[in-house]
Amino acid sequence: MNAKTALKAILALSIAGMLFSGYLSYSELFAGACAVGGCSNVGSVPACVYGFVMYLVVFVLSLLGLMEKKESAPVGI
Repeated sequence: MNAKTALKAILALSIAGMLFSGYLSYSELFAGACAVGGCSNVGSVPACVYGFVMYLVVFVLSLLGLMEKKESAPVGI
């Protein structure tokens, strides 16, 4: 597996994670109900919000990795 294929797989998994944690965050923050199991808070913020932020960071980093152009090695190194 090359780096581009791995980044595409990570991108797809991060999209799936954002959709799931986004749904949980929406239902807990705006609908006022837990969609799955019991609700847990870290501080005063629901734990699913932290998951959404984490998946968003992974999404952005994998997208930047896919958009990066291949540069040639500097001369003399």
